[in-house]
Amino acid sequence: MAFLIFYAIVLSLYALINYYIFVRGLQAIPDGSSLRPWYIWIFWILVSTYVVGRILENIYISHASDVLVWTGSFWLGAMLYFFLLVVFFDLLRLINHYVPFFPEFVRSNYQQVKFLCFIGSVVLTGILILGGHINTLYPKTTKLEVTIPKNAGDMKSLKAVMMSDIHLGTLIGNGHLEKIVKKVNAIQPDIILLAGDVLDEDLEPVIRQNIGETLRQLKAPLGVYGVMGNHEHIGGASEAYDYLTGHGIKIIRDSVVKINESFFLVGREDRDKSRFSGKERRSLEELMDGIDLDYPVIMMDHQPFYLEKASGLGVDLMLSGHTHHGQLWPLNFITRAIYTISYGYGQIGSMHAYVSNGVGTWGPPVRVGNRPEIVELFIRFGNGEEQGN
Repeated sequence: MAFLIFYAIVLSLYALINYYIFVRGLQAIPDGSSLRPWYIWIFWILVSTYVVGRILENIYISHASDVLVWTGSFWLGAMLYFFLLVVFFDLLRLINHYVPFFPEFVRSNYQQVKFLCFIGSVVLTGILILGGHINTLYPKTTKLEVTIPKNAGDMKSLKAVMMSDIHLGTLIGNGHLEKIVKKVNAIQPDIILLAGDVLDEDLEPVIRQNIGETLRQLKAPLGVYGVMGNHEHIGGASEAYDYLTGHGIKIIRDSVVKINESFFLVGREDRDKSRFSGKERRSLEELMDGIDLDYPVIMMDHQPFYLEKASGLGVDLMLSGHTHHGQLWPLNFITRAIYTISYGYGQIGSMHAYVSNGVGTWGPPVRVGNRPEIVELFIRFGNGEEQGN
């Protein structure tokens, strides 16, 4: 019932926003123009593609469902910018209604100006979506160095690669993942840490492309570890866990692992676990109970909440993702308002924290205002003066 209510609200908002954009676009096209019927048909076909594609994908995955999902996903990004542009123009009209400021040439050629704004909006949005998609294809490598002033056995330092939010599935497939794997392996990390949302809900596209075999190519002497994100839970936590662990990823579910007798790696279940399973995840206090805090403690928690509590309980480094830093500007202003750290490095008390904006995408295969990233993390233990393991 909760899911039905949620999807009913989402679909209603989706329909209302698209109707608002549609009406304003239609008003911008002159009466009698041959463009009007084309606009009506193309607009509503684009609006329906994502919903139809997702429904078809759940019935039977095919090239047809792939095309629909891809087309609809691009439309989601375009819809955001069309909506913002329409709101912007309507605000100008509202202001002009009370405080007239439109010049004479606009007032005397109002319909022509509206049509030019329509064409300009289509061109600008097209450029943003195309450029934003190209941006997703070339993840950057972000380098970060931190010092944890604790002894880690014989280890003086650790080179780790941290990634989050790959969202493997229909939109992020083998071709893109192979490029990511090559970049990661070229760094030659000691350990690879995946901070959730490795999969994008439905497992069927992943199985069909045999993406697990590409994941298996990730190499690190100390292993590849991951935690569950909200999307693994949406698609089915047990199935996601079985698939990932069956292809070389050591998933830590509300538990603690001691690595190389040198440091503790804590893996939390996702914050949304209770929404999908009805069971609460273990508390931070439970997870940290019994950990020898004389050793460095690194924690992965997909969603970057409760940073202050983690710091107070003795975590030295917290790694998260989930936010995508909004993915599409200006949504980053929303994520900044929600999270203590929406993206990048921060320090909470004595704890280092890093929130990645992700290496993949969710929804639109588009990023505007930020680049996808692979995080190359160099951690010094002890006093930080010595380098190398």
